[in-house]
Amino acid sequence: MIQVILTDIEGTTSSLSFVKDVLFPYARQRLAEFVQHHAHAPAVRHELEEVRRLVGKSLSQDEIIQQLIRWIDEDKKITPLKALQGMIWEQAYKNGDFKGHVYEDAARHLQKWKQTGKRLYVFSSGSVYAQKLLFAHTDYGDLTPLFSGYFDTTVGNKREAESYRQIAATIGENAGEILFLSDIKEELDAARAAGMQTVWLVRDGVVTSTGIHPSAKNFAEITL
Repeated sequence: MIQVILTDIEGTTSSLSFVKDVLFPYARQRLAEFVQHHAHAPAVRHELEEVRRLVGKSLSQDEIIQQLIRWIDEDKKITPLKALQGMIWEQAYKNGDFKGHVYEDAARHLQKWKQTGKRLYVFSSGSVYAQKLLFAHTDYGDLTPLFSGYFDTTVGNKREAESYRQIAATIGENAGEILFLSDIKEELDAARAAGMQTVWLVRDGVVTSTGIHPSAKNFAEITL
């Protein structure tokens, strides 16, 4: 029996276009100014040092900014980049520049599942900080109380089975009683290899063959 629901965000609970067309461009446009103004803040300085460590050489502040923008353009899931993006988005949410997009069916069924005693968790390539910001500022109010925890790339790559084993161990639940929701086949394959149950969200288009992953157009079609 499913006890835990672990969900992706992009293309699953939320529109992919919101992330690609709103969040990413917003952060890219403001990243240089943000780093220049906040480089001495401890949290920011830590992430800048992480960039240097990952690149493997000393970089000037301008070179770090260039590297971060390159990673944005290449759609890299790099932890310090995701952390800095979250810091930039925080002010945007507070200013009301935009709200976190969540599909109506996702908001409704997450609330329903919570009420029936299921534990809900998030696993996204965006930082935990960014995840909480998105769910705290939606058209349906603050949805963060629905979730028991959040996971990002600090636990591992979303396309590697070991990441899902680590999540199951952290949650303290048998992997077979965890349902993972995502729109990415490779992530679902990894979760299934770790022993989790899976549902493939296909909000746009048609999947001709889902193989071992049941598919659903939206959360209303998911049967627990």
